Amino acid sequence: MQEMKPPKKPMAFYYIVVLAVILLFNEMARPYFDQQQIEQVDYGTFMTMTDDQNIQKVEIQDNKILFTDKDGKKYKTGVMDDPELADRLHQSGAQFSQDIKEETSPIVSFFLAWILPLIIFFAIGQYFSKKLMEKGVGGNSMMFGMGGNQAKIYVPSSEGIHFKDVAGEDEAKENLAEIVDYLHNPQKYTGIGAQMPKGVLLVGPPGTGKTMLAKAVAGEADVPFFSIAGSEFVEMFVGMGASKVRDLFKQAKEKAPCIVFIDEIDAIGQKRNGASMGNDEREQTLNQLLTEMDGFEGNTGVIILAATNRPESLDPALLRPGRFDRRVPVELPDLKGREEILAVHAKKVKLADDVDFHTVARMAAGASGAELANIINEGALRAVRSGRSLVTEADLEESVEVVIAGYQKKNAILSDQEKHTVAYHEIGHALVAALQSHSAPVQKITIIPRTSGALGYTMQVEQKDKYILSKEELENKIATFTGGRAAEEVKFGQVSTGAANDIEQATKLARAMITRYGMSDDFDMVAMETITNKYLGGDASLACSAATQERIDKQVVELVRKQHEKAKQLLEENKDKLDKLAAYLYEKETITGAEFMHILKGGDPDEQVELADTAETDEKSQTLNLE
Repeated sequence: MQEMKPPKKPMAFYYIVVLAVILLFNEMARPYFDQQQIEQVDYGTFMTMTDDQNIQKVEIQDNKILFTDKDGKKYKTGVMDDPELADRLHQSGAQFSQDIKEETSPIVSFFLAWILPLIIFFAIGQYFSKKLMEKGVGGNSMMFGMGGNQAKIYVPSSEGIHFKDVAGEDEAKENLAEIVDYLHNPQKYTGIGAQMPKGVLLVGPPGTGKTMLAKAVAGEADVPFFSIAGSEFVEMFVGMGASKVRDLFKQAKEKAPCIVFIDEIDAIGQKRNGASMGNDEREQTLNQLLTEMDGFEGNTGVIILAATNRPESLDPALLRPGRFDRRVPVELPDLKGREEILAVHAKKVKLADDVDFHTVARMAAGASGAELANIINEGALRAVRSGRSLVTEADLEESVEVVIAGYQKKNAILSDQEKHTVAYHEIGHALVAALQSHSAPVQKITIIPRTSGALGYTMQVEQKDKYILSKEELENKIATFTGGRAAEEVKFGQVSTGAANDIEQATKLARAMITRYGMSDDFDMVAMETITNKYLGGDASLACSAATQERIDKQVVELVRKQHEKAKQLLEENKDKLDKLAAYLYEKETITGAEFMHILKGGDPDEQVELADTAETDEKSQTLNLE
């Protein structure tokens, strides 16, 4: 899409304007500067110069006499009652005259003094008002452009965004393709009596491509596209935001059929709680938006698209049928979607022949479209730093780790004891995961510190798409989280601060099993916790009494303790393998999942191991950090 801008004037126009201003200033300022160059003398000096015949030219005015000497120097003096002045001037041979007063009509004087200035100011005001409207500020704009529409207007272009440029969101594109078809062939729908949704709400986590989808709709429909953020409607003075809404829809109706896109609509569309506030600017803006979307006057040919990652905070009046009729979820992409997104963004970079997007997509499970684009860019930057002209698969795999855990810390030097502790900690995670059923296979283990604060991490990848997890699988995850601390206890007989992140994740999962998933015998299928802002990480809040909360805490502690004991028992029974794997990791610092399984099955650590392609994975990679 290309932003629509008024045509630029040639540079000659601006040069002419500047020259005209300079000439006008020169004409206006000339009398002032001329006055500064005239020397003022007394009347006696004037009489002496007249008697000496040193006067060349004299001009007698009402309140002063202007004269020049033979050398052309200018003088002025006051007027005196001198009847013989004319005779003396005549005898001196000077040229002299007196101003003639012309009678001016009172009507003409009134016109010049009052009417003409008003006409000039009115013309200037009309000129600047027209300019402001051309820039999209609006006719009702006040000082500094407040209250006017500031939407960016785009028109379709051959280089614009289309549906083919948006990957990984097939369901969303299918929903929006109907909008495009309606804009192209409205009679096909109106003929049967169908009406297109007045508004379409795009909801999903940040970075999933909601704004890009909206631009793709406009690109496919070949219609003007108005884009504005919800926060741009909020002004300091009451009524200014409502004025912007009116101006926006007024312009949209003039260019219909068109699309109006409001990004982050929750900035103005939050629920009205009825509380009395000194400044109800936000509520007035929302009321105006509700009126424009479904008031007495229809918005024929104007389709509203809006995006938000907080749909639960929107006002019910905004979400009812007739306003936002359709909600289109834009979720995180699955394995196939991630491959397609990587392929789209990889068109911009030069790739080596060995790049397999399937492998990279498996490693980047749970990543959004924006994160996948960042992975491609990080891979290209890594290739440049290495002095190569092509991006290899190793670059992309390393960029996945950069996005997950940050860059490697080159200057972080661990002591020998710390390095041993981290090695046992990470092998503890991997070994507990491998010794359990229904656990994701280990992809990679490293003890190289990262800028995110992790001193090492173990990457696990699910073997296939999973949308439902059993109680046993969740308990195995908790046991894997506790495996790092358990390995420290088994080997060193003491604990460290390295398990902080593991403890947090294990506790969060155990609490969810009891309060949300109904996996507690005491509470059965009763929800004790609610989640809000699910697209922004999710905020949990308990919905139970204090006594029940105490029972929940005890069950959470017991569940984590039980899995912790199971992890320690598994490691005690396989202590020789723990020592062998930890020593190998300590030496190599980074090992692959294939190397880990080869040694675990009794293979020689020094034997070359080919990197086997693990089964297809999806949805969630567990990254266990040692902080």
